[in-house]
Formats: sequence, C-alpha cells, structure tokens
Amino acid sequence: MAHEIIALIAQYGLLLVFLNVLVEQAGVPVPAVPTMIVAGALAANGRLALAGVVLAAVLACLISDLAWYWAGRRFGAGVMRTLCRISLSPDSCVKQSELRFQRWRGRVLLIAKFVPGLSTVAPPLVGAMGLRTGSFVLLDGLGSMLWAGLAVGLGYVFSAQIDVLLAALASAGTVAFELVLVLLALYIAAKWWQRRRLLVALRMARITVDELNQSIVGGQDPVVVDVRSQAARLLDTRIIPGALLADLESVGNALHDVPSDRELVIYCSCPNEVSAASAAKLLMAIGYRNVRPLLGGLDAWDAAGYSVARLPADTSVTGDGSLHMTA
Repeated sequence: MAHEIIALIAQYGLLLVFLNVLVEQAGVPVPAVPTMIVAGALAANGRLALAGVVLAAVLACLISDLAWYWAGRRFGAGVMRTLCRISLSPDSCVKQSELRFQRWRGRVLLIAKFVPGLSTVAPPLVGAMGLRTGSFVLLDGLGSMLWAGLAVGLGYVFSAQIDVLLAALASAGTVAFELVLVLLALYIAAKWWQRRRLLVALRMARITVDELNQSIVGGQDPVVVDVRSQAARLLDTRIIPGALLADLESVGNALHDVPSDRELVIYCSCPNEVSAASAAKLLMAIGYRNVRPLLGGLDAWDAAGYSVARLPADTSVTGDGSLHMTA
C-alpha cells in the first residue's frame, strides 16, 4: 500500500498538493505541509516540477482564501462567529486579539499562514474590514508563496533524508500507511478533545441578559466589561451602554481601580462565551469575587431588545491595507 501511495504522489503530485492545501485552507484539519515537503523532495529528484508544486499550493491558497474573503465582505462578523463554532481550535475567536491590525493592518496576510488559528480567520476579517480585492490578492498571494515556498524548499533541501524515510515507509508496507492514518485520526481527536475540555473547564455561573438588565435598572450598578478584541470591535461597533473596553491581555489593568467586591459582568461575541469566560477566570484568579460571563454575549443582549450604543469611530481598511478612521 505504501508503494502505491508514493507512486500516486509521484504521478499526481501537483493535484494532491493542490487538493490538500485547498481543503486545509478551507478549514479542514488535514495538514498540507507534509505533502508539500514530500513534493519538494520529489522535485529535487526530478520527479515533479519545483515551480509547479509551489504554483499549485499558491493557487489553492488563493482560491480558498478568496472564498473566505468574499464571505467576510458579504456577511461580516457573522462569518467570524461561524468560524468559532466549527473550528477544532477552541481559542480561534480569542486569537483575533493577536491580529494587531493597528500594527500589521492588511499586511497580516503576509504572516497569517505561519500562525496557528490565524490562517482561516484573516481572509474574512480583512474582507469585512473593506480591504480592496486587488490588495488582498497581492498580500495573500505573497504570504501564500512564502509559506508554500518554505515547506517545498525544506523538502527540496533535505530530499536525501526524506528519500530514506519514504523508502522505509515503502518497505514497511501497509502497516506504515495504516500508522499514518491512525496518527491523523489521533490529531483530529486530540483537537476535538482540547476544545471539549476547554468548554467544560470554562463552565461557570452565567448571568442572563434579563438578569443583567434588572440589575442595571434596579440600581445595583454592575461593572460591564467588553472583552472583544479590537479587530472584533472594528467589525461590530455595537456595545452595551456604559461598558468598559478591555481585552484578554489587559483586562486586569483596565479594572485596577474597581473594588474586588464589585459585581462584574463580562461579555464577548464568541460562541459559548469563550473569551468572556477566560477573562472571568483570570479576574477571579487575581481576587475578584463576583464575576460572571453574560450568557449569549452581545448578540443575546441585542436580540432581547435592550439598548445598545455604537462606538464613535467608523474604521475601515484602505486599499493599501492601512486603517482609516473617521470620527
């Protein structure tokens, strides 16, 4: 069986590289880097065209990323919530805080494929922020070429060592092939279990939107904290009136003047309130005693018909990938 798989890679290498990269960039947890490394080794031996392998990978990236980009332009923040729901990485929505668009802006696409959890999130995010299609294709194409070129280049440079590995796999026959399938299944299962464990660990007493509204109306004066990332606020300018703005990295500093016995209500826009629950755990760890995530987050508050405010700035991404803000 391993002989047949290696023969297929040699014969249909470009197609396999294209399909593997396409589905991985679409969000399916099927790693494409090993395939590109093997294809690079085959290119070093003259069995595949080196430029063809890189081109196939870059083309697959652009097709998949353009689909996410247009989804972001069309559906905005809704796409980000969908990515959080379907991702095997439970912190995918939390990782939006790592985008640092104030610093990287549209150029985040140049490094997105090297950062776990960012590769699928970045295209719809910059699409929702209004990055022009031409600029997106240029930046995403360059980032994809860097990523694919590195993987294929590693296979090309270390082709001798990879040939030894492939020969060993071929000699091992069906057992080696079955082992690879088992390892892939274990990887997917581990990611699923990681997500499951985090959501179970973050289960804590939530406050409903009705309870929060009653607390506000009743004069209990809870401190409401918005812990969405800056990128998320650029996509969705709604906030609960009077909410403090913070993020996971600075929420403790943002509340340093708030007494530890005050009631704190934390909200985000992630499914399962992942960011809010993470912030709540952090605040309890530093001494705050009455902290609860808002069940359903900002969307539940708005859907219940309670008042929302809007952030005062209209922020978009210009054609060169820089942020443009107007008061």
